[in-house]
Amino acid sequence: MNTILRKSVLSVAGLAFAGGVFAGPIAAHAASPAVDAKPVAVAVQSAAPKPQGDQSHISLNDEQTANVKAIIAATKKAGLPERAAVISIATSLQESKLENLGHLGDANDHDSLGLFQQRPTSGWGTPEQITDPEYSTTAFLKGLKQVDGWQDMALTDAAQTVQVSAYPDAYAQWEQQATDLVGQYWNS
Repeated sequence: MNTILRKSVLSVAGLAFAGGVFAGPIAAHAASPAVDAKPVAVAVQSAAPKPQGDQSHISLNDEQTANVKAIIAATKKAGLPERAAVISIATSLQESKLENLGHLGDANDHDSLGLFQQRPTSGWGTPEQITDPEYSTTAFLKGLKQVDGWQDMALTDAAQTVQVSAYPDAYAQWEQQATDLVGQYWNS
């Protein structure tokens, strides 16, 4: 028991010494004469979470770039921040590689259509609506807004909560490219 007590006291003493060494110059600076200053407000902006895991990247053609711009426009129209556009674009990259998919016959995943592979039979809208980039993005964003805390969630968790995919972790690989695309086109 004495050994444990002695180690605890020495640990506390070591921390106090280290704190004094590092805080000393700060404390000395604090003792300098005061300057007549007025308080200022400081805005703290939370940074978007860092992308999770290995990242994928594809080159975009004109149609895919137009779809990126349509997703961003729909996000702005919905009054949502850039983070919502990043989640939307990453989701579309995973679901369709930003291609507005029509009926794919036997290659189709059930009756999934559009940028987000939304299904008419699941209530996302008619085939015509789902293949309209603005409509499909607005439908995705409506689902996203219903996710409590989506703004601070990992991208893949937010996307998966809306999409309910068989591959819930797949969205994360597109976060960096989606972030870059939003950075490139948000203000254009």
